[in-house]
Amino acid sequence: MTRTCWSWSPSASSGRGYTVLQAHDGEEAWELARDAQPDLAVLDVLMPKLDGFELTRRIRADEATRRIPIILLTARAQDADVQQGFDAGADDYLRKPFSPQELRARVQAILGRR
Repeated sequence: MTRTCWSWSPSASSGRGYTVLQAHDGEEAWELARDAQPDLAVLDVLMPKLDGFELTRRIRADEATRRIPIILLTARAQDADVQQGFDAGADDYLRKPFSPQELRARVQAILGRR
C-alpha cells in the first residue's frame, strides 16, 4: 500500500516510499487536507495565509479530516510554542534544524500505528 504523506515544508519532502503532496501556503494546505485526505500531514508553523497552529485546529475541528495525524515542523522552538502545537492538536512537534532521518523515523512511527 502506498501511503500519502502531505507536506508544506519543502525540506520535509524526501518521500522514500511515500507519495508526497505539497501546498504553497496554509489555505492551499487546508484545501489539500479536505480533498486528498492524506495519511499524514507535516506542517510548518510559519506558513503564509494560514499558520500551522490554526491549520491544525481546523483539521481537528472538521469531521472529514480530524483523524489525519499531524507533525508540526518549525523553527519556533520555545517550550510555549511546542505546547501551543500540542494544544492545537498536533501528534508530534519537530524543531528545526532537524535530521531527515529523525523526520522519517517519526513519520514511520505514526503511520505504523495506523
